[in-house]
Amino acid sequence: MNYPSDIEQKLSFDRIRTWAASYCTTDAGRQRMEEAAFSTSFDEVLRRLSLTDEMRTCLLTEDAFPHDGYVDAAPFLQKLRVEGLYLEAAELLTLKLALETVQAVVRFFGKTQEERYPVLKQRLAPVVVYPAVLQRLDATVNRHGAIRDNASPGLLSVRRAMTDKQAQVSRRMNAILRAAQAEGIVDENASVSIRDGRAVIPVPAGHKRKIRGLVCDESASGKTVFLEPLEVVELNNELKELGYAEQREIIAILRAFAAFLRPCSDDLMAAADLLGELDFIRAKAQWAIQTGAVKPVVYNAPHVKLQQARHPLLEQALKKERKAVVPLDLQLTPDRHILLISGPNAGGKSVCLKTVGLLQYMLQCGFPVTAAETSEMGLFGELCIDIGDEQSIENDLSTYSSRLLNMNYFIEHAGASTLLLIDEFGSGTEPAAGGAIAEAVLDRLVRQQVFGVITTHYTNLKYYAASAEGIVNGAMQFDVQQIQPLFRLETGTPSSSFAFELAHKMGLPDELVEAAKAKAGTQYVNIEKNLRDIARSKRYWEEKRQRIRQTDKYLEDVTSRYANELDELQKIRRQIIAEAKNEAQQLLAEANRRIERTIFEIREAQAEKERTKTARRQLEDLKRQLAADTQADADARIGRKIEQLRRRQERRAQRKQESATAPVAAAETEKPLQVGDKVRIQGRDVVGEVTKIGTTTATVGIGNLFVNVPSASLERVSGNEFRKIQKTRPVMPTAATYNLSQRKINFHPTLDVRGQRADEALKQVMPFIDEALMVGAGEVKILHGKGNGILKEEIRKWLKTVGGIASIADEQVEHGGSGITVVIMN
Repeated sequence: MNYPSDIEQKLSFDRIRTWAASYCTTDAGRQRMEEAAFSTSFDEVLRRLSLTDEMRTCLLTEDAFPHDGYVDAAPFLQKLRVEGLYLEAAELLTLKLALETVQAVVRFFGKTQEERYPVLKQRLAPVVVYPAVLQRLDATVNRHGAIRDNASPGLLSVRRAMTDKQAQVSRRMNAILRAAQAEGIVDENASVSIRDGRAVIPVPAGHKRKIRGLVCDESASGKTVFLEPLEVVELNNELKELGYAEQREIIAILRAFAAFLRPCSDDLMAAADLLGELDFIRAKAQWAIQTGAVKPVVYNAPHVKLQQARHPLLEQALKKERKAVVPLDLQLTPDRHILLISGPNAGGKSVCLKTVGLLQYMLQCGFPVTAAETSEMGLFGELCIDIGDEQSIENDLSTYSSRLLNMNYFIEHAGASTLLLIDEFGSGTEPAAGGAIAEAVLDRLVRQQVFGVITTHYTNLKYYAASAEGIVNGAMQFDVQQIQPLFRLETGTPSSSFAFELAHKMGLPDELVEAAKAKAGTQYVNIEKNLRDIARSKRYWEEKRQRIRQTDKYLEDVTSRYANELDELQKIRRQIIAEAKNEAQQLLAEANRRIERTIFEIREAQAEKERTKTARRQLEDLKRQLAADTQADADARIGRKIEQLRRRQERRAQRKQESATAPVAAAETEKPLQVGDKVRIQGRDVVGEVTKIGTTTATVGIGNLFVNVPSASLERVSGNEFRKIQKTRPVMPTAATYNLSQRKINFHPTLDVRGQRADEALKQVMPFIDEALMVGAGEVKILHGKGNGILKEEIRKWLKTVGGIASIADEQVEHGGSGITVVIMN
């Protein structure tokens, strides 16, 4: 049994239930939402989750799924079980809509692939849809909820008689009205009206005796009375009698229809219940789509492995503020079944605790969870929590007394199938005694193999978790430099409470903070200092690893881009070859035509036979020569490319050999560069002439281009080698020169990354700096905003690793100050 009884309120599951119920369209669906209870049955939990997950997939991918027509039919269908009762016409219309919706749903899933939606199809299998019922409903009631005229012969006859009688009354009333208007008794604009179902004429009160009839009503002012002329009283009476006959006929039709439905009332009730359940499942699926909730991997044993878990209510609140929630990764196993979380106040410990409890409760109530689909969750026999203040004046309980009662319950009832959640464990009394009691209780819970997440500030509990088996420390990360929490959970190490740092940040005088440190003692201060140092070092290496990941991702993108460009070049190569072959075929065809024409002319001239043979033989030789030359031309173009690659490899090998066998020459090459030196860019088969030398960079002229490159990447070459490479190197296309010129013209020296996360911003900064170096920009600016300085720090850390940058500084105060980083290129 879950503990305490108001666990749903403490975990805020009641708010989740209300939120999901807002997507229901029927009372039956809302009732099912209220009755969704915590289950320990693996088969039942898995069935509920599968139904919701399949419906979620259906809503996301299937446009033909019926979205309308979910109505309540079960309440009035109960009347069919009582002999003599019948359904009203409006209820028949609702029943028709419900059965049409059930039929549409069954037909939809019947048309899907056999392997899709197996659990939903299994739920729909027992449902019986009666086409005859729908046909008779359609023949009995129209789309407005009225009984059709042809529902029975008697009703058709009565309504025809009523129509005739109404026409007769109307004609007579109009004749009387016109006569009264002609005599000036009734106003010219007056018309026949209806009072209590009877046709009447509005007559001024002073003239009411001039028309023989019955006064049926009068106006509020008493100046007008509504008379029913005696001539039509009998007609109206007959019309009223026909109305009664119509009602008797309708009731007879409804009774007969109820008798027709009564044998299949159980199946109709089942169909109505199904519609309510589908509305309930559909509401959960729509809630899951709205919140990003999914079905995790479910185990039939206690197990918790949450990945990218979010508290749905916190995420909803932060979305309204346009903020992102920090996801949670957490794991509990039989070997490490209790997680002890420490950290500063307002650092996210309680949110972490409630997220675990809420998601577990949601899972066992059949709700998808707001976590990654790769998350793994098992089933627990019970959830026990101690969250919040349980002091009670009526029960004479203080805060700590209520905590002791909870501890006693946990010791007596918690076991290996219990998930225990305790917030601020041991608090509420004198720290030394509270910490000692908490440690003793924690030791007992560890030996009872209880699964749990516990938050605390007590140092003795952190020491215990570091040495005991079955329990592991966890820490909420904290930015020591900015003195603010990061809301990220890290397992394996405890965390400092950062009490002195927070006190300093909140404005307490420095002398008071120092006095407090002295009172706390050297040992406590050293422990806190060591914990801070561990946290700082770990964060440094985490940032380092993140930057390495970002660099790797960038390199992967570059590699992928180059691979695509290589594929494009291969396509162009094949296209050139194909065009060359096509041209060759055209040349051969033209040569054939000329040859045949020559032969024809020889024959026409009646040349000698031997001479004709000689001419044919020469022409055949010419044909073969043309074919060989055309193919050779295509092969030659490919061969030249291959030869260039081969010579490039040879030159690289030769340079390596020369550097190994000629140290004197190498030493000569290592002399400082001077203007006019012939140089090669390392790693590339490109040579040029130095036109300008800076501190760490040099300007090199390559054909019509001038580029700035780091001096360390240049190597001096001899005049002969320079000329040799220039001869073998293909001339740079004019299009490439134009392209670079265009890039210089189009380059914008300012990049705005405000409002972005660090990893997103770096993805834009990296190619921006590369482009700036390529076009030779002297200065660029990066707008990152001030905020808490994290984005600025991450960008500048990366900039310091880039060659070709002379300085990094803030913009002038009047132009933006520390919200803008100015980068000066070498």
